Amino acid sequence: MPYYAALGLDVGRRRIGVAGCDRLGITVQGLTTIVRRDFASDVAAISAIAKERQVELLVIGLPYSMDGSLGSQAKQTQRFATRLSKALQLPITYVDERLTSFEAEEMIKAEGRSPSRDKGAIDRKAAALILQQWLDEQREPRRFGSTQH
Repeated sequence: MPYYAALGLDVGRRRIGVAGCDRLGITVQGLTTIVRRDFASDVAAISAIAKERQVELLVIGLPYSMDGSLGSQAKQTQRFATRLSKALQLPITYVDERLTSFEAEEMIKAEGRSPSRDKGAIDRKAAALILQQWLDEQREPRRFGSTQH
């Protein structure tokens, strides 16, 4: 059985939502929200979490446009992710994060809480959704060719 040492990141202009999972990849939880100041501060905060959790992979949400293209925010995220990967010496992978913030906001509302009062909660939950999506993709059986008989 594989084990997972990954962090999910929801990278925004103002904040970075961070999520982690247990080693078996069964449970995912939002860990923290980093308020962005500058690249060095972002790296220091993520590095501390990555070291504590012995992370081997960063799973980063990529905000594709609804038509599937890479808009300016997605390109900024890719630039940040590339720099972060080099700074932390960790590989990265991307997950399509379209609508994760909306979904996170709806989940918070369903819990009877106000998402407008805690934007960090949205970021953490979105990061958890990103990481969960990646974990789910890892468990999907790979299909090579046709399996019809």
